[in-house]
Amino acid sequence: MKKHLFINGQWTEAPVYVDLQSPYSGELIAQVGQANERLAEEAIRAAKEAAPLMRSMPAHERAAILERTARIMEERKEELARLLALEAAKPIKTGRAEIARTITTYKFAAEEAKRIHGETVPLDAAPGGEGRLAFTLRKPLGVVGAITPFNFPFNLVAHKVGPAIAAGNTVVLKPASQTPLSSLMLAEIMTEAGLPAGALNVIPGKGSVIGELLVRDPRIAAITFTGSPEVGIAMKNKAGLKRVTLELGSNSAVIIDRNVEVTQQLIDRCVTGAFSYSGQVCISIQRMYVHESLYEAFAAMLKTAVDKLVIGDPLEETTDVSALISVKEVDRIASWVSAASAEGAAALTGGSQLNERVYPPTVLINVSSSSSISCQEAFGPVATLTSFVSMDEAIAAVNDSRFGLQAGIFTNDIHAAMQAAEELEVGGVMINDIPTFRVDNMPYGGVKCSGFGREGVKYAVEEMTELKLISLKL
Repeated sequence: MKKHLFINGQWTEAPVYVDLQSPYSGELIAQVGQANERLAEEAIRAAKEAAPLMRSMPAHERAAILERTARIMEERKEELARLLALEAAKPIKTGRAEIARTITTYKFAAEEAKRIHGETVPLDAAPGGEGRLAFTLRKPLGVVGAITPFNFPFNLVAHKVGPAIAAGNTVVLKPASQTPLSSLMLAEIMTEAGLPAGALNVIPGKGSVIGELLVRDPRIAAITFTGSPEVGIAMKNKAGLKRVTLELGSNSAVIIDRNVEVTQQLIDRCVTGAFSYSGQVCISIQRMYVHESLYEAFAAMLKTAVDKLVIGDPLEETTDVSALISVKEVDRIASWVSAASAEGAAALTGGSQLNERVYPPTVLINVSSSSSISCQEAFGPVATLTSFVSMDEAIAAVNDSRFGLQAGIFTNDIHAAMQAAEELEVGGVMINDIPTFRVDNMPYGGVKCSGFGREGVKYAVEEMTELKLISLKL
């Protein structure tokens, strides 16, 4: 089955097609067209030509398109979840959760389309400002270049496309190489929902070609990117005066304070945070810091819970953990675990790959803070477990990282909670929850090497609009 590019409302043949294989089985799923510079140029031109239409489209029409998008996705949700299982090896029950969130995200975008507004500015607060009425407007930027990752190929796309359309922009979307089918399906759905030709263009292709072109082209007004810090930082350096939003990952941590009861509910929540979608989540729990008085009990219950996770085919209803996105990623995780072991770490559970595609849920103890599996972003089914004595020590350990996306703390001490809220160097602190918590209307983004700017529909709309001042001398 050949899948073409989507440019200016039309399915467009590509000069080259590449085989897309299932990460779990290796079976051929589709042959996907790859954009070259000429076709990327066509997509940008189509988006630029459609920009005046989107800019002038009434808010209620933009909202209606987004609402219809959500409704069509609701009608096709099981088909979309199965697509996630095929192209991303996302367990079907996890895929259903992503589709539900995606639908919610487009509903939020529809709502935000209707409440993009400015404010009046009291110019007479300054000498010389008398006799004037001033107010602000928010205007769309124009063409948004969106570059998305493989791990949430419907919902992270929604967090870029939804706010862009809500704000009256047009989009050129380059999806991840392993998960382009979700984005091509979105083009089909949004066309059915009434989105004008050229407002959304989907061009799979090499990041080194398409991403580079989007970043450098002067017609692209904004870049929104989710991926690695190295690529994101390079993009920002090349983007000039473009608006840039970057979400660049983390090695998120959770703290379990001394006054917390180690219940099965707490353990299950930590297991969910560490091993959902094999840990291929930007805010997956990678580091667990547990007070020394609770450490042994926590470790024993954690091992039991992790060992109960079901590894298997993503299309099976019982599967909790399936294949990583590529063989290369399995090899990388295996090498990082091996390196940590050579430095003295031990596996509480897991610790050796099952086959070339699957790495089991793994918890490591006695891990050096300088080990790659601790200080780099693992983006796999591995978490480290470490004890601490004081809250100051735990917070310092969490902050000893070049990343700072989200962190969690479980505590019954309001002073410890507020200390963590104040001192943790992250974009979001989840008190009495895991760092993996996210709902789609909250501001989401990090500090340090974890990103630049904020997603979350309302906040992304602000990133994708320009503030304009109007002053009227009476």
